[in-house]
Amino acid sequence: MKTQISTADAPQAIGPYSQAVMAGDFLFVSGQIPLDPQTGVIVSGGITPQTHRVIHNLKAVLEAASLSLDEVVKTTIFLSSMDDFATVNDIYGSYFTGEILPARAAVQIAKLPKDALVEIECIAYKRGTDRPLSSEVN
Repeated sequence: MKTQISTADAPQAIGPYSQAVMAGDFLFVSGQIPLDPQTGVIVSGGITPQTHRVIHNLKAVLEAASLSLDEVVKTTIFLSSMDDFATVNDIYGSYFTGEILPARAAVQIAKLPKDALVEIECIAYKRGTDRPLSSEVN
């Protein structure tokens, strides 16, 4: 079974897709670009404020599904320029601080929607309290 997840605290989808879809215990969050959810406009100021906005948008979608960044198991970062990688990596690292960090890929692409400098998508896992992690099994 799958369920659509949507929140007004993140930008609304600008195409035929969902902000996120819960499928079983996994949440698949669509790529978030640095749109201000109130104005629908890309935040100004370059890669630093854009990266913070993207992660705030991801957090809003995760929270709509009662999840947090701690439950993220995989991210993909899309950059318009790899010259921004170190900056994005530092900002990313300030948000993802758990004991087990998500698996991740980062790629440069030719162009992002609305000329954004960064986009991030993620997959989160909502572990049921009745099932232990493999490291908890005797």
